[in-house]
Amino acid sequence: MDFSPVSLCCSFLVVLLSCYAAISKPVVASEDCEFPAIFNFGDSNSDTGGFPAAFFQPPLPYGQTFFHRQSGRYTDGRVMIDFIANNVGLPFLSAYLDSVGSNFSHGVNFATAAATATLPGFIYPGGGFSPFYLSIQLDQFSQFKNRSQIARGRGGVYEELMPEEEYFEEGLYTIDIGHNDLAEGLYSNMSVEQVNATVPDIIRNISAHVKGLYNLGGRSFWIHNTDPMGCLPYLLVSFPDVAAQSDSIGCAKLFNQISQHFNSKLKEAVIQLRKDLPSAAITYVDVYSVKYELLSHPDKYGFEHPLVACCGYGGKYNYSNTGICGETIKVNGTDIFIGACDRPSVRAIWDGIHYTEAANKFVFDRISSGAFTDPPVSLKMACHREDSR
Repeated sequence: MDFSPVSLCCSFLVVLLSCYAAISKPVVASEDCEFPAIFNFGDSNSDTGGFPAAFFQPPLPYGQTFFHRQSGRYTDGRVMIDFIANNVGLPFLSAYLDSVGSNFSHGVNFATAAATATLPGFIYPGGGFSPFYLSIQLDQFSQFKNRSQIARGRGGVYEELMPEEEYFEEGLYTIDIGHNDLAEGLYSNMSVEQVNATVPDIIRNISAHVKGLYNLGGRSFWIHNTDPMGCLPYLLVSFPDVAAQSDSIGCAKLFNQISQHFNSKLKEAVIQLRKDLPSAAITYVDVYSVKYELLSHPDKYGFEHPLVACCGYGGKYNYSNTGICGETIKVNGTDIFIGACDRPSVRAIWDGIHYTEAANKFVFDRISSGAFTDPPVSLKMACHREDSR
């Protein structure tokens, strides 16, 4: 084949442009993020001691598997945020409300058990939901951001226990909330249609929360959807008529449809947030699908009795509203301590409401890879905007 000077020149130019394109892509898009801190918001799925600091500690056997003591977590060991922190090389998060022994140098956990995204109608101790709902958690974060820097300015131990100013922009913001809003509707005797009608307001509050954090410097967001609530014993026991309308694995179809409706609207909101906040990297995380897969095929993953609580007492699901995990109840005149099953490591449901450490790790291992996120990005790449990946 003959090569003219023009064709050689064009070939060289194509190669040159290809090489330039390859090296001119943002290097940051191929590098792991180095999150110096995590700021977490949510409910008992990620509480590491907030509600317990304000009210009371969940008793043993909560905490028995990993911490071997009461840990302020509503499971036998670690919750999802613990695995997230470990994955990005950070220590476990101290709860904002915990005034004893806390270290906030690498982030803060504002989540509290029983928290909602919207103002709850019944607040503990007069009702079942946390006073520290999402708007309060945002207020707490705003105060913390300002006051932590004043404290750092005092030097000494204050400087060591508080995050550096730039951490608020460079940190990872994690959000896992919404389940309790839906549950409140169910316990208020709302129909499925009525509960679904509350979803837009819940989603608006979550979106407003993200925007509030963005205005305060947050740029990297990792947002979990809600779990298949129709698979949880506490709802299956409380609403037997709905539970009777079950799917192939025994979960209440109508309740899971509520979760699915919430999740579809949350995903739509995340897509809109990306447009509204172009400088933010916002990842939608599908924990629902991973949890449902685990409960559907427990044998495949080394689990057993998927819908039966490990720590509970009585009935088909080893759960009763009259006696919960860690309590002592009287049965036929005899005191019975409600303890844990022999092998929590092969069980998915811990106390009828929350998942075990083993299940939390199972879910984390799958979501952190990016296989169940939108966009499909691993946790360690979650600081990169979709258009730069």
